[in-house]
Amino acid sequence: MLGAFTRAFRTPDLRKKLLFTLGIMALFRLGSLIPTPGIDYTNVQTCIATPAGGGQDLLGLVNLFSGGALLQLSVFALGIMPYITASIIVQLLRVVIPKFEALQKEGQTGQAKLTQYTRYLTIFLAVLQATTYVTMARNGILFPGCSVEVIPDQSWPNLLIMILTMTAGTGLIMWIGEQITEHGVGNGMSLLIFTSIAASFPGAIGQIFAVDGGTTKVLIFVGLALVLTCAIVFVEQSQRRIPVQYAKRMVGRRMYGGSTTYIPIKINMANVIPVIFASSLLALPGLAAQFSSEQDAGWILWIQTNLMDPAASIHIAIYVVLILFFTFFYTSITFNPEDVADNMKRYGGFIPGIRAGRPTSEYLTYVLNRITTSGAVYLAIVALIPTLALKAMGVANQIPFGGSSLIIVVGVGLQTVQQINSQLQQRHYEGFLR
Repeated sequence: MLGAFTRAFRTPDLRKKLLFTLGIMALFRLGSLIPTPGIDYTNVQTCIATPAGGGQDLLGLVNLFSGGALLQLSVFALGIMPYITASIIVQLLRVVIPKFEALQKEGQTGQAKLTQYTRYLTIFLAVLQATTYVTMARNGILFPGCSVEVIPDQSWPNLLIMILTMTAGTGLIMWIGEQITEHGVGNGMSLLIFTSIAASFPGAIGQIFAVDGGTTKVLIFVGLALVLTCAIVFVEQSQRRIPVQYAKRMVGRRMYGGSTTYIPIKINMANVIPVIFASSLLALPGLAAQFSSEQDAGWILWIQTNLMDPAASIHIAIYVVLILFFTFFYTSITFNPEDVADNMKRYGGFIPGIRAGRPTSEYLTYVLNRITTSGAVYLAIVALIPTLALKAMGVANQIPFGGSSLIIVVGVGLQTVQQINSQLQQRHYEGFLR
């Protein structure tokens, strides 16, 4: 990995792209530290320092993807979450709305329209989320247990400026992410998520180091992270390659086809999305309990004991079931065996030993179900191990949904290095003769 970056910086064109990408990432981190107008920065820091400051799981997830900007109530408080949510919604709508499915099949023109719809939906969601978080900050829900006011001036003009500022911050994040994709190296949105999560690691390790026996616990945690990283790299690069052969055909006087290729099916086709969905749904009851005025009610105590505690048996069981469900659900949306089989048949392709058409679709479904089962179990194990390990060490879960954080960081790192290597090969390809 380091060798690839070293060779890239020696190539002038790639060096410009890497410096541009690093500059945008630095700008993103700077925006995460600039407070929104109307916020009392001193009181915000006081509330963050309280034991229960922003401790809800769902807010912890949003705070993780914003690089800590949400609890800081900064200009980039919403982070990249509105865009992620909008992208997922647009993908899900392809199954429900035929027009979206038709746009997906139109190629570059259809993709441009879907991207435009995603942008509009991102701004709409940003307005809703900004309004929600400002309201939660006003009512003290964002920082439970904190008595100071983080918004001294609660007049409507000031609140409106705060909402517009956070929404504009999301629009700027979306734009700079697209600039990285177009003029930099790697996928812009993925790199911004990578930056947000990586920025939270030093602080989390520092908090573990501050407890009794912190040095030993930090070493154990770092060792566990390295082992999980190796496992994630191994699984993320693993794939089942289904051979596909194309029959020869005559077009005029020319012969076409006769080539052999394969269909790569990754073990983890859904990436980290099932973990995010499962964590979000499991955190909703706890977030709803925060709005109740009767904090001593039986149902609230049951939610706090069984759903909000990551080490509770019921929490783990529901968490695993949700991860399994969303892994199969999301994979079925992104990979359609019937469409793949129809495209193969249209261009004269077939799997050796399998008839074209419906038998090919059934075979792909059979293989996909087996691989998805392995991927779902892998996601559940990786998502649970850091939480259970930190709980066993007597340390609170400092990194929200720790396993998913590692999956994102390692996955984005692998994807970026692969793109750098591919561009290096294009620029240093020597061929048969030098």
